[in-house]
Amino acid sequence: MVAKLLRIHGLVQGVGYRESMRREAVRLNLSGWVRNRRDGTVEALVCGNAAQVELIVEWAKQGPRVARVDHVVVAEAEIPETSAFEILFTE
Repeated sequence: MVAKLLRIHGLVQGVGYRESMRREAVRLNLSGWVRNRRDGTVEALVCGNAAQVELIVEWAKQGPRVARVDHVVVAEAEIPETSAFEILFTE
């Protein structure tokens, strides 16, 4: 199991990014969360096997059809205690 913290920059709020990412994470059997940040970015913690996590990192670089992703910052993270993938409130 690996965990990554993603910070997604670009036009990623108000375009369905969080819900699209939640659906993709569930499809890939990942745990973690996604949320908007007050600075206009989206932040996500994704956890699962290395191959599945890499797939969602690649997905995050494109996002949903109406998003415009400028870049994604990826960092190592602690494995969350949940097995679900959820949308959190803005921080």
